[in-house]
Amino acid sequence: MEGEHVRLIFKESQDGRAAYSLPKTTIEKRGLLGDYKRENPGLPQVSERQIAGHYQNLADLNFCPYSEMDPLGSCTMKYNPPLMEALASLQGFLDIHPYQDESTIQGVLEAMYFLDSYLCDIAGMAKFTLQPSAGAHGESTGIMIGGAYFKHKKEKRTKILAPDSSHGTNPASITNLGFEYEQVNSNEQGWVDLKDLEKRMTENVAIFMLTNPNTYGLFDPNIDKIAEIIHRNGGLLYYDGANLNAIMGKYRPGDLGFDIAHINLHKTFGTPHGMGGPGAGPTGVVEKLKDFLPIPTVEKQGEKYILNYSLEHSIGKVKAFYGNNSVLTKAFAYILMLGPEGLRKVSETAVVHANYMQEKLKKKGFKFPYGDQHCMHECVMKHENIDALGHLMSEYFKKLQATIHFPEANCYMIEPTETETKESIDEYIEAMVEVDKAIKDPTAMEELEKRQTFTPISKINAKKGMARPCLIEKEEE
Repeated sequence: MEGEHVRLIFKESQDGRAAYSLPKTTIEKRGLLGDYKRENPGLPQVSERQIAGHYQNLADLNFCPYSEMDPLGSCTMKYNPPLMEALASLQGFLDIHPYQDESTIQGVLEAMYFLDSYLCDIAGMAKFTLQPSAGAHGESTGIMIGGAYFKHKKEKRTKILAPDSSHGTNPASITNLGFEYEQVNSNEQGWVDLKDLEKRMTENVAIFMLTNPNTYGLFDPNIDKIAEIIHRNGGLLYYDGANLNAIMGKYRPGDLGFDIAHINLHKTFGTPHGMGGPGAGPTGVVEKLKDFLPIPTVEKQGEKYILNYSLEHSIGKVKAFYGNNSVLTKAFAYILMLGPEGLRKVSETAVVHANYMQEKLKKKGFKFPYGDQHCMHECVMKHENIDALGHLMSEYFKKLQATIHFPEANCYMIEPTETETKESIDEYIEAMVEVDKAIKDPTAMEELEKRQTFTPISKINAKKGMARPCLIEKEEE
């Protein structure tokens, strides 16, 4: 199907054709919709093979980390073992209802209890809530916990700080919850500017949100000084766990002074993500903040596992029921499968891969603003024609472009992850070299243009598509 459009399934429809066979029923038919009932719902009439083939053809047009490297920086788009899907589909996890009595879901509660415990071990926190369904949702939960903590202390703190290299969700979560966002600058090495942080960290500041490694792919070695500045002024230090894939088993955020941390299970722990979900962003806290967590939490009482609704200062619920159970189950299985040494190896390999890519590209002439330092799990380069580079990488090599214009303009962020091989990384490097040559050399660009592209359409005008979407297939001429 490469290079071809897939016809709408309605074009395959033939009157009387069906993909099912139902037994006759003796139950009397009674209309409930009155005048609103439709005699013909207008669904396509196709065979089962046509349905299966149609959706398989659509799936083949999608980009998939199972078949290609997906180096989308700051997103950790790794290969996720299908085994996790199979385990999450076991009857005991799949065929349950959130209104069931606790005594009938002991297995699920046990899994969630130990997932909480493992995440505490990994992040150095005292307790987690598993309710948040995304990273930004975890951020919001952490901010609400911090706000409730200071309200309980009768301290009016209205500002939250975040560095200029933070994820865009940090300022969004801050302002969405009624706090004032203030940016802390980075220094020339890509780390937090301690003088600027000291100046901005006043008694009016509740929280400093930080990703470490940061979005330049750098570990900030001044984290102990950062924590001292925040805590000396009575604030809380928040860990954005978007880049946890770089540090598992190497250091724990709680040991470095962080008071709150969220973890993107859909990035780090073997659960697929993208296109809006599914996801999970469990949020952990240190001991003094446990009573502010959302309810319920999963606890062990004797030999039973229970849902605890008795937290004295809880911020309440942040999601219906108990979180995205299928995502939580996959992450639990992933942690059990790898164990401590396996998780440590994940981070070590991810860091090695990113540094290998950075050094190879430096030798090919690509520029890295912080290339004098070892990066962590991702590397950030600059390119004079970044938009052309990103577009051509996507269109001609069927490889999703890396993150561009982030964490600053004209940057190209690459995160190869631990699940890639040396061969796949080398292939991506050579593709970048070839595209870079084509951008600079009209003759090389002509040769590139002659190649068969893998996508059925070329670059989409995203702005026009959002403003004036075409939702109806044009009739064939």
